Amino acid sequence: MTIRLEYLIPLPLLDQQRGESEVWETSRLNFEPGLSYLVEAASGRGKTSLLSIIYGLRKDYRGKVFIDESDISTLGEKEWSVLRKTRLSFIFQGLELFDELTAMENIRLKNSITRHKSEKEIQEMAGRLDIDDFLQRKTGILSFGQQQRVAIIRAMCQPFDYLLADECFSHMDHKNGKLAYDLISEECKAQDAGLILSSLNSSEEITSSKKLIL
Repeated sequence: MTIRLEYLIPLPLLDQQRGESEVWETSRLNFEPGLSYLVEAASGRGKTSLLSIIYGLRKDYRGKVFIDESDISTLGEKEWSVLRKTRLSFIFQGLELFDELTAMENIRLKNSITRHKSEKEIQEMAGRLDIDDFLQRKTGILSFGQQQRVAIIRAMCQPFDYLLADECFSHMDHKNGKLAYDLISEECKAQDAGLILSSLNSSEEITSSKKLIL
């Protein structure tokens, strides 16, 4: 899968200064399969908007986005449903977890649809991210950093050509951020998938990524 942006700009950013942006209103920007990209910018510069547009959640933009050679503005709900189930995975900045369910129940909700990971694989991922002791706890009582790790594991529970990750290490210390980034990188490599990750700033955890400044 290739993702291509052409003269893209979210409408709310039209009146902002963006002369140094390597993304907004660039004539052509390609995200290549299997490569890792770090989209770096301060708050309010459109990191979440970019990922939400690519994922089809926002339509308030000027310009074009192509997945392979299809203009995403022409895709119907059924086509988006297939893309989001089999080709695009998203770690949301707001996580979109169900507080009243346990961490494991949140993960199983995705995996019951895709049947992509075994219970053993889920347990192993939780162990690597040091949250295996918290899987049976209600998600709402976990710290935000722990919830981020739950959301990361959930995002791994499907096939994908690209993983979109919106500030998914923001509430983790260096150690846990590194563990999470390594897990994401390994899963992307195993699926020969690309990674588009947004961050407020460069992080020691994030390596081997092409940096794009918004």
